[in-house]
Amino acid sequence: MIFGSVPLLLLVGSALSLLGLAISGIMVSRAQQREARRRVRFDAVMGRHQRGTEAELVTFLQPSRNGPKSLMATIGWIFGFQLDKTALYPAKWWVVVIVTLIIARGVQWVSGEVLGDIAIVTLPIAWIFFSRRYFNWFENRRRTLLLGQFPDALSMIVRSIRVGIPVMEAIRIVARETPAPSADEFTHLLDQVAIGSSLEDAVADLARRSGLAEYRFFATTLALQNSTGGTLSDTLDGLADVIRKRAALKSRAKALTSEARASAMILTALPFGTGGLMYVVNPPYMMLLFQHPTGKTLLISAIISLSLGVMTIRTIIQKSLPS
Repeated sequence: MIFGSVPLLLLVGSALSLLGLAISGIMVSRAQQREARRRVRFDAVMGRHQRGTEAELVTFLQPSRNGPKSLMATIGWIFGFQLDKTALYPAKWWVVVIVTLIIARGVQWVSGEVLGDIAIVTLPIAWIFFSRRYFNWFENRRRTLLLGQFPDALSMIVRSIRVGIPVMEAIRIVARETPAPSADEFTHLLDQVAIGSSLEDAVADLARRSGLAEYRFFATTLALQNSTGGTLSDTLDGLADVIRKRAALKSRAKALTSEARASAMILTALPFGTGGLMYVVNPPYMMLLFQHPTGKTLLISAIISLSLGVMTIRTIIQKSLPS
């Protein structure tokens, strides 16, 4: 009688979990809509009292992705790596793909004890997931380093310009004195200028490669200075100050959400730790989850519920952090 009601309880629990996830998504979406309406009203009021020069600045916008155009680009898009950045990865992309395939095969073998023949679908899902997680982790780490080093690089350019050094020579000093990966990016910029590209195009390509809004601000500043004139050192000094404040705001937001992130990690690790201890104490009791049909259903439902909870917490944290 108890086992007969278990599917009904699982169905109700899954429905409640999906309902909670849907409500969380609706709340986040409404908050974003309110913020967008507030920004539109603010721009409508302030735009009448602001003077500005209209200019088409492509580098200020987030570069659009029109999708893959070749077989290798399609493979890179699926597994999360970019062909123009393969030289920056600490390991060859194909080595990472092979290693993640082996890990995904292990996940399939483990899940086969619970799902049976259906576990074959976990192989491509786990393969793509682990591969994209690795490349995303590396890209995020690289962007964090670039963002942390960028204000100091701007300050170095400002000091060089104020003592009479030309802009290109100031950029060459940054490429020589700053640590990686900023040194590599500015060296690439100098190489592009050396083979005939204009400084604006080279900086725009630097902003595209970095994927950071701060580098797009830098490219926009140089484009405006070349077209309208002005004191470049003061402009870059103000930009460096703004970037430092943005970085401080992001750090403060991460500190405020640290409790939620720690709770998510603890809640994620707690079932596995508890299950491992119970298996050590009483193995037959825990093996019911892998051998009995009802135990398999409970285990699958627990994994789904845990995944939905972690995704919900992660989504709320990411939406609360400044972009």
